[in-house]
Amino acid sequence: MPGNGAVVDGQRPPDDRYKWVALSNTTLGILMAVLNSSIVLIALPDIFRGIGLNPLAPGNTSYLLWLLMGFMVVTAVLVVSLGRIGDMFGRVRMYNLGFAVFTLFSILLAACWLHGPSAALYLIIMRLGQGVGGALLMANSSAILTDAFPADQRGLAMGINNVALIAGSFIGLILGGLLAPIEWRLVFIVSVPIGLFGTVWAYLKLRDTGVRRRSRIDWWGNLTFAAGLVMILVGITYGLLPYGGHTMGWTSPFVLSMLFGGVAVLVGFCFLETRIPDPMFRLGLFRIRAFAAGNAANLLAALSRGGMMFIIIIWLQGIWLPQHGYDFSVTPLWAGIYMLPLTAGFLVSGPASGVLADRFGARPFATGGLVLAAVSFVLLQLLPVNFGYPTFGAVIFLNGLGMGMFGAPNQTGIMNSLPPDQRGAGAGMTMTFMSSAQVLSIGIFFTLMILGLAATLPGALLHGLTAQGVGVSVATRVSHLPPVGSLFAAFLGYNPMAELLGPAAHQLPSHTLAYLTGRSFFPRLISGPFGTGLHEAFDFAFGACLVGAVASVLRGGRYIHGHDQQEPPFEPAQQAEAETTAGALVD
Repeated sequence: MPGNGAVVDGQRPPDDRYKWVALSNTTLGILMAVLNSSIVLIALPDIFRGIGLNPLAPGNTSYLLWLLMGFMVVTAVLVVSLGRIGDMFGRVRMYNLGFAVFTLFSILLAACWLHGPSAALYLIIMRLGQGVGGALLMANSSAILTDAFPADQRGLAMGINNVALIAGSFIGLILGGLLAPIEWRLVFIVSVPIGLFGTVWAYLKLRDTGVRRRSRIDWWGNLTFAAGLVMILVGITYGLLPYGGHTMGWTSPFVLSMLFGGVAVLVGFCFLETRIPDPMFRLGLFRIRAFAAGNAANLLAALSRGGMMFIIIIWLQGIWLPQHGYDFSVTPLWAGIYMLPLTAGFLVSGPASGVLADRFGARPFATGGLVLAAVSFVLLQLLPVNFGYPTFGAVIFLNGLGMGMFGAPNQTGIMNSLPPDQRGAGAGMTMTFMSSAQVLSIGIFFTLMILGLAATLPGALLHGLTAQGVGVSVATRVSHLPPVGSLFAAFLGYNPMAELLGPAAHQLPSHTLAYLTGRSFFPRLISGPFGTGLHEAFDFAFGACLVGAVASVLRGGRYIHGHDQQEPPFEPAQQAEAETTAGALVD
């Protein structure tokens, strides 16, 4: 162990008290950003009711998608650029700005005075601004922690930070369900006191302790990276909407041009980055095995995890909760409550695996965590659609346990592998992989679910409605509506059958309408078709976890950049290349 005055990773370590200040403040910042992202998921029905707009009406679904996913898209696009700017001009400075920007846009969101489509557009724009603040926080928090903590304690720090990252998403679900029915603006106001306190605290207490290397901003790199990623994420978003006579939009010329055009632009970005003296991101960092393998595992874990939460929420809200006596209007809150075992798994394993990774390296825990998560997806497939809750709770606890085992060690391994002056950009790239994979995961999970529903739901709807005396013409029209409408209705806590029937509901006898829109008809009708799509989605998640586990194994032994080196860091152009031979393997 180096002494208190030793230079490690090209920097002088801060005092022992400061590292806990950095940990507590960055954990608060991450918790605020993630909580505010998930709180909107549950609050969407009350938000749209508050502004007087039906999100399921034709032409309004794009408002729903952008309010749902806009924050994630902005975060994914900006974290690398903002992490690189933090490397250049100070990570703490950028992080402090993130707290202030996030708080400002939270206030502007709560101050919405508009109604209808104009209000939805205003909220989307403000959410995009809030995403800029979230990106500033996420891009620099891991780098600040890596600067503040010695290498043998970073796992503990990342473990606590990762608990906030994951647990915040589920705390947001419950808070949204509690606050939104009282007043939808409260879901944004709740972040304001946290943001004000965090902004002042960060300004007064945090300081830059890492290596800062002045260089020019890579404008072309930033522009091409942002343009390419935005095109891909927009293509994924609009691919979820029906197009022409198709249940989804993957054959739309607009969607295809966004996807293939975005890939082409990102290829151009990679070409540019190898020819610019001061690139936004040094692609040579991917020569570092621990960095490349850790990011591959991170991307695959996010692919398996990102859409899972949405699918389980729909499972609970659209089928299980109504069958167990809950009205559709209260299912968003109770879905959050019934998913608490997932959060508990993260809370149990996150910090513990981080501490153990400090001692034994990231590989055994990150790999074991993904294998455990893969097993949980197999067990979820074995459950009936109308499951017994203790078994379901145990399985999602196991999933949380596995993902918690993976998160902190993997992030610690990635950050330990980075040269000190590249930590912001490297952490940003990791967050980009995770955020982009979550958007892609939502697209994949929804696509698999909708393909499964499209194969059998129309026939089930037609037979079920005509059996209850609904006219053939009405039943045929309802059965041919895109399945995505049923999924979104269940996700938002609307009564799916009432939304599907629309004006035709007024033509039905009252007792027939009461049965069709009750708690049993739609859940029982959709159980079989939903189960088909559910198995396909969990098959994908299982495969992604196993491939991620293989990537995690390939990271090698415990690796710490410049471990026990006393010489100053290499020049930027030499650092990534030198990492292939000069880094330390500790094990």
